[in-house]
Amino acid sequence: MAKKTVKIMRSTENILKQMGEQIKLARLRRGISATLAAERAGISRSTLWNVEKGNSSVSMGVYAAVLHAVNGMDKDLLLIAKDDELGRKLQDIELLKKR
Repeated sequence: MAKKTVKIMRSTENILKQMGEQIKLARLRRGISATLAAERAGISRSTLWNVEKGNSSVSMGVYAAVLHAVNGMDKDLLLIAKDDELGRKLQDIELLKKR
């Protein structure tokens, strides 16, 4: 079965690129080589390179593995959508309508 390609918006591409740069900087600040980070994550160096470039074809699991390899930073994934301000406002509007 052919791999399905997902088209993403330019703004999302920019976010992924920025995230990749931040992952690379975190690795470098900790003095972790690309070889060691890839080894810890169980991926190839070329896949790590794709993560650090923010490549959208890399799976979320690989991003999580790389974050874990950079001294347990995978816990930061729990912060994604944690404070859903818009969702709460929409929910509050609906709750107020029911009164």
